[in-house]
Amino acid sequence: MNERLEYTLEVADWRDLNALQQMERACFGNQSWTLLDLIGVLTLTGVVRMKAVHAGEMIGFAAAESRAAENTSWITTIGVLPAYRRNGVAAALLAACEARVSMPRMRLCVRTANWMALRLYEERGYQRVGVWQNYYTNGEDALVLEKYL
Repeated sequence: MNERLEYTLEVADWRDLNALQQMERACFGNQSWTLLDLIGVLTLTGVVRMKAVHAGEMIGFAAAESRAAENTSWITTIGVLPAYRRNGVAAALLAACEARVSMPRMRLCVRTANWMALRLYEERGYQRVGVWQNYYTNGEDALVLEKYL
């Protein structure tokens, strides 16, 4: 019998740096963000940063930034520790970011091979609007998805 995973969504800050660094490695391996990127996402003004917490441990993280010149917000990163996937954590983090941005549309990039994430985004109203060739450091393309909020 599957029990419902209990977790809370909280605003993340600089004190979450170590946990976020460990989570990035677990989620993205050698494609994870650099330490400087992680410090930036946790400290820069105007970034929405949300974490999912279970039993005192960060199990998921998402960040979004608004770009007024584009009239668009972007999900810059979203990840859930492998042991906690398929429990609605990513969907909850995505919704929390969407609710906290001020722009009328949200965009994000997803690896072409990440069919589970792609399905999640499409189920939540995101549509494909482009492809960025060789976007990821391993040469993989990124699908650009968009949703009007």
